[in-house]
Amino acid sequence: MKLRVRSNWDHTILVCAKCSKKLDGGFGPKGRTPLAKALRKHLGLKKGRKAEAGIVEVKCMGICPRGAVTVIDAGGPREWLIVPKGADLDGVADELGLGRDR
Repeated sequence: MKLRVRSNWDHTILVCAKCSKKLDGGFGPKGRTPLAKALRKHLGLKKGRKAEAGIVEVKCMGICPRGAVTVIDAGGPREWLIVPKGADLDGVADELGLGRDR
Protein backbone atom coordinates (compact mmCIF):
# COMPACT_ATOMS: atom_id res chain seq x y z
CA MET A 1 0.00 0.00 0.00
CA LYS A 2 1.31 3.44 -0.96
CA LEU A 3 1.25 5.98 1.79
CA ARG A 4 2.27 8.99 -0.29
CA VAL A 5 1.93 10.07 -3.89
CA ARG A 6 4.27 12.62 -5.45
CA SER A 7 2.92 15.79 -7.06
CA ASN A 8 4.57 18.59 -9.08
CA TRP A 9 2.23 21.28 -7.70
CA ASP A 10 3.81 24.38 -6.23
CA HIS A 11 0.39 26.08 -5.80
CA THR A 12 -3.04 24.70 -5.03
CA ILE A 13 -6.04 26.79 -6.05
CA LEU A 14 -9.57 25.86 -4.96
CA VAL A 15 -12.43 27.10 -7.16
CA CYS A 16 -16.08 26.86 -6.12
CA ALA A 17 -17.86 24.54 -8.57
CA LYS A 18 -21.31 25.73 -7.50
CA CYS A 19 -20.47 29.39 -8.27
CA SER A 20 -19.05 28.33 -11.64
CA LYS A 21 -22.17 26.34 -12.44
CA LYS A 22 -24.45 29.27 -11.56
CA LEU A 23 -22.52 31.49 -13.99
CA ASP A 24 -22.85 28.90 -16.76
CA GLY A 25 -19.24 29.49 -17.78
CA GLY A 26 -18.45 33.19 -17.78
CA PHE A 27 -14.75 33.09 -18.61
CA GLY A 28 -12.44 32.54 -21.57
CA PRO A 29 -12.50 34.15 -25.01
CA LYS A 30 -16.19 33.47 -25.65
CA GLY A 31 -17.31 33.71 -22.02
CA ARG A 32 -18.57 30.13 -21.91
CA THR A 33 -15.80 28.34 -19.99
CA PRO A 34 -15.79 27.68 -16.21
CA LEU A 35 -13.08 29.60 -14.32
CA ALA A 36 -10.99 26.54 -13.36
CA LYS A 37 -10.79 25.26 -16.93
CA ALA A 38 -10.21 28.74 -18.41
CA LEU A 39 -7.42 29.51 -15.92
CA ARG A 40 -5.76 26.14 -16.53
CA LYS A 41 -5.84 26.69 -20.30
CA HIS A 42 -4.75 30.34 -20.02
CA LEU A 43 -1.68 29.33 -17.98
CA GLY A 44 -0.93 26.27 -20.13
CA LEU A 45 -1.32 23.89 -17.20
CA LYS A 46 -2.12 20.25 -17.55
CA LYS A 47 -4.74 18.58 -15.39
CA GLY A 48 -3.71 16.29 -12.58
CA ARG A 49 -0.79 15.85 -10.24
CA LYS A 50 1.88 16.24 -12.93
CA ALA A 51 0.90 19.86 -13.60
CA GLU A 52 2.97 22.71 -12.14
CA ALA A 53 -0.03 23.94 -10.16
CA GLY A 54 -3.30 22.40 -9.12
CA ILE A 55 -6.53 24.20 -9.95
CA VAL A 56 -9.26 22.11 -8.37
CA GLU A 57 -13.03 22.62 -8.36
CA VAL A 58 -14.57 21.95 -4.93
CA LYS A 59 -18.11 21.96 -3.55
CA CYS A 60 -19.82 25.09 -2.25
CA MET A 61 -17.72 27.28 0.07
CA GLY A 62 -20.73 29.12 1.47
CA ILE A 63 -20.01 32.62 0.12
CA CYS A 64 -22.20 32.50 -3.04
CA PRO A 65 -21.49 35.94 -4.57
CA ARG A 66 -23.81 37.11 -7.34
CA GLY A 67 -22.16 37.07 -10.76
CA ALA A 68 -18.80 35.87 -9.43
CA VAL A 69 -16.81 32.80 -8.35
CA THR A 70 -15.16 32.20 -4.97
CA VAL A 71 -11.48 31.17 -5.19
CA ILE A 72 -9.02 30.19 -2.44
CA ASP A 73 -5.24 29.96 -2.68
CA ALA A 74 -4.51 27.03 -0.35
CA GLY A 75 -1.11 28.56 0.45
CA GLY A 76 -2.78 31.66 1.91
CA PRO A 77 -6.26 30.61 2.99
CA ARG A 78 -6.93 33.64 5.20
CA GLU A 79 -8.04 35.75 2.22
CA TRP A 80 -10.51 34.44 -0.33
CA LEU A 81 -10.81 35.96 -3.78
CA ILE A 82 -14.15 36.82 -5.40
CA VAL A 83 -13.67 36.75 -9.18
CA PRO A 84 -16.40 38.52 -11.18
CA LYS A 85 -17.76 37.01 -14.39
CA GLY A 86 -15.55 37.89 -17.38
CA ALA A 87 -12.58 39.00 -15.25
CA ASP A 88 -9.18 39.32 -16.92
CA LEU A 89 -7.41 35.97 -16.47
CA ASP A 90 -3.96 37.61 -16.32
CA GLY A 91 -5.15 39.68 -13.37
CA VAL A 92 -6.64 36.64 -11.65
CA ALA A 93 -3.43 34.66 -12.16
CA ASP A 94 -1.32 37.53 -10.78
CA GLU A 95 -3.60 37.91 -7.76
CA LEU A 96 -3.19 34.19 -7.01
CA GLY A 97 0.59 34.23 -7.51
CA LEU A 98 0.45 32.18 -10.69
CA GLY A 99 2.70 33.85 -13.25
CA ARG A 100 2.18 33.21 -16.93
CA ASP A 101 5.91 32.49 -17.30
CA ARG A 102 5.34 28.76 -16.71
